[in-house]
Amino acid sequence: MTDTWKKQTVLFLTGQSISLFGSMLVQYAILWHITLETRSGVMMTLSIVCGFLPTFFISPFAGIWADRYDRKKLIIAADALIAAVTLGVALLFVFGYEAFWLLFLIMALRSFGAGVQTPAVNAFLPQIVPADRLLRINGINGSIQSLIALVSPVASGALMSAVTLGKIFLIDVATAGIAIFILLIFLKVPAHKKAAQASQTGYWQDLREGFRYIGGHGFVKRSFIHCAIYFILISPLAFLTPLQVARSFGGDVWRLTMIEVTFSVGMTAGGLLIASWGGFSNRLHTIAVSSLVTAVCTFALGWPISFALYSVLMGILGLAMMAFQTPFTVLLQEKVDEDHMGRVFGVLGMLSSSLMPLAMLGFGPLADRIPIERLLIVTGLLLGIQGILMLADPFLIEAGLSHRKTEEK
Repeated sequence: MTDTWKKQTVLFLTGQSISLFGSMLVQYAILWHITLETRSGVMMTLSIVCGFLPTFFISPFAGIWADRYDRKKLIIAADALIAAVTLGVALLFVFGYEAFWLLFLIMALRSFGAGVQTPAVNAFLPQIVPADRLLRINGINGSIQSLIALVSPVASGALMSAVTLGKIFLIDVATAGIAIFILLIFLKVPAHKKAAQASQTGYWQDLREGFRYIGGHGFVKRSFIHCAIYFILISPLAFLTPLQVARSFGGDVWRLTMIEVTFSVGMTAGGLLIASWGGFSNRLHTIAVSSLVTAVCTFALGWPISFALYSVLMGILGLAMMAFQTPFTVLLQEKVDEDHMGRVFGVLGMLSSSLMPLAMLGFGPLADRIPIERLLIVTGLLLGIQGILMLADPFLIEAGLSHRKTEEK
């Protein structure tokens, strides 16, 4: 049995990692192309809206699908959709039809596929990994993803200097094909119990039941409120720092690559740290302290500093964000019932995919009127206040000590 779950986990993570590598090559290529060609906060905001809004609309339904149907098949279907869309746009670019609206289109359709895939992946892992190994596996998975994020900007920068954007798209199609092949041929995992049963309820009833479950589950409800605030406040940090670097230090590709590399190094280190150490005995302490570190670094990026120090701070931010994300994901996987797992992660995806681009509707145009540094200082201060409020919430602290799946009122 031990060897079985380990083999299944290795196969699953291998397929997802290969697919992720191709996706990140395209992601960086599109982001940098728009950044360097326009240097516009409005254009960056448009790209962000296209990259997130479809996820918002599909996430709650994708969560229902992840609870109703075979999650492995959903992951394969999402990868196939993304690959097909990317192939179509790649062929247009290869034959010389290049336009910004095509980049926005591909970002929107890839966002739709990611919205289907993400809740299925998060709900699938507890299906194959023993509960007492979830933190370690999520930490290792986070480190793998961060290592890919470390290599991807370097590879994408090199590819942008050597080949056209359309050919980079084709690489993503190939990696998605490999991932689908691995999942179809080698990963043998039976569907979860609910997927084997005929559904007796409609989509809207399932959706209402999912929101009822979240509203009645003390930890999920309160933590989602904090997550919503967190997503809004980190939006300038997540999306405007490349623009800040281009404006303050110069539009060299190597500088954009450097901040992505240092951030990814930090995330890799953070994943390995959580996998080996496990964080504080109370997981909410790990989450809140990570949020405070993020606040301090965000605040510091708003002051006149050298590019070397800027890069170091990005590395610390990567470590802190991984130390926030991993224990939070594991707490949800531990506390949420399997029948509601997909819908809970679907709503979480809906929050992240809606609040961040909505926040950028304000932050993006502001970045063309006031220095980005001021936005980082203000959001850094607010993130610090939020971290303190999390540490002062006795309910969340109590929930962080419990690793049982309970519906706390």
